[in-house]
Amino acid sequence: MLNCNTKTDDMNNKQILICDDNQEILDVIEMMLTMHDFSAITEIDSTKLIGKIRENKPDLILLDLWMPLLSGEQILRTIRSTDSMKDIPVIVFSASVHGDDIAFEAGADDFIAKPFDMNDLLFKINTHLQISEGDILTN
Repeated sequence: MLNCNTKTDDMNNKQILICDDNQEILDVIEMMLTMHDFSAITEIDSTKLIGKIRENKPDLILLDLWMPLLSGEQILRTIRSTDSMKDIPVIVFSASVHGDDIAFEAGADDFIAKPFDMNDLLFKINTHLQISEGDILTN
């Protein structure tokens, strides 16, 4: 049975990398993740994200779809085509009407529409961390 509202002890200190071009969104998500014992790394400049992924090796990535210079879609396609990064769970968020289609086509593990509820985001984070750790039990 799956309970994604609570973390198991091995979920503590998981590293989550957040990329959005809006500093307020970065700050709010970072605060929420820290309150739930995650280690949060933020990046506002999408052109620096691939380097930050290589440097930090996050357990999960939260990625805005629409950013200047390098879009979330372009970044996600790079992640999925790079052996050392392709298995990192990526949750994409966007206010775009068709953001979910674009995100899933580019290889997203999940999508959440802006504005989003923090409990929904936390649920998705915990779910994908448990899947990547092999902790999901079916049935």
